[in-house]
Amino acid sequence: MNHGRLETIRKKVEDGERLSFDDGLFLYQPSTPLNEIGALANLVRERKNGNLAFYNINTHLNPTNVCVYRCSFCAFRSDLRDAKAYVMSDEQILQRGQEAVDSGCTEMHIVGGLHHQKKYDWYVHLIRILHQAYPRLHLKAWTAVEINWFEFLAQKSIRAIIQDMVDAGLGSMPGGGAEIFHPEVRGQICEHKADASKWVDVHRTAHQMGLKTNATMLYGHIENEFHRVDHLVRLRELQDETGGFQVFIPLAFHPDNTGLAHIKKPSAIVDLRTMAVSRLMLDNFPHIKAYWIMLGIGTAQAALAYGADDLDGTVRHELIYHDAGATTPEVLSVEEIQRLIREAGREPVERDTLYRRVVRGDGVPQGWEVTEPILAAQTGA
Repeated sequence: MNHGRLETIRKKVEDGERLSFDDGLFLYQPSTPLNEIGALANLVRERKNGNLAFYNINTHLNPTNVCVYRCSFCAFRSDLRDAKAYVMSDEQILQRGQEAVDSGCTEMHIVGGLHHQKKYDWYVHLIRILHQAYPRLHLKAWTAVEINWFEFLAQKSIRAIIQDMVDAGLGSMPGGGAEIFHPEVRGQICEHKADASKWVDVHRTAHQMGLKTNATMLYGHIENEFHRVDHLVRLRELQDETGGFQVFIPLAFHPDNTGLAHIKKPSAIVDLRTMAVSRLMLDNFPHIKAYWIMLGIGTAQAALAYGADDLDGTVRHELIYHDAGATTPEVLSVEEIQRLIREAGREPVERDTLYRRVVRGDGVPQGWEVTEPILAAQTGA
């Protein structure tokens, strides 16, 4: 290991200077001590978010698993005539919304397959009926890949499609579909899907229209450290331009039941290193999420000391990663999430999708309300 290089990086981090592409590659080397990278990532994490660790009460809705694409890493998709194929009816969708409201959810996360027999209006209708029935439920919906598919279906621009969705009740967008941006990898794992420039264009447009979005990276398959750092730098550049990203979520690849089932899933060491490097490289992202569904509860809990400040939420009805072999529970209670956060030495804070503190209590109208966004400056960090 090059101790001088690590000291240079340490000084950059302490002084709030941006790390370079080569710094990211160095941090990803197995010979660079994970505990030291973790300590630097924790410094940045506490500088931005103090001792707080966020969670939300949310549910997932995957309205169909029928999909025109055949991405090699996906265990969720189905052909139209497969035994496991499904399409949810309006009644089922509204029932899921009622369940979310009854469970105290503030957010519904909506993504799914790209059904070649469903018209664009069906996707808009889905958002509209949920928003009309449950106007307080924040609808975080449609990845950039889905928006790109809607472009094809509707023959409309990205901006027009997002406006249609916002008019119907869309509140923000998730960060899925990013996978790995570099064409060397993307061409092998999802060659027909929206490419990196299209993904960036969709999120840039959303940000310009005032929507907040998330960002992801799927790691631990056929990519290497160069591809990961390249991905992070591209995200950092777009955030410099727009400031519209709220949170970055590194997604650990689950190989079971996919076309890449021969690959071993990433170890906890790789997970924590990726979390820490992400926090250090993405200096302009306010939050880094340890998605417990994919990482496993223990690793997600440990990640709160390696740069992460968010565990996601209760996550009812998650299908995509469980189909790929995730062995985590299908839902965690608020009490369990709070316990995991406290065991990690952090202070649990319930947030809504836009990172505003959620207050609950008998005297609160309709069960919950939100306050202003939570800033690190408010924590004493």
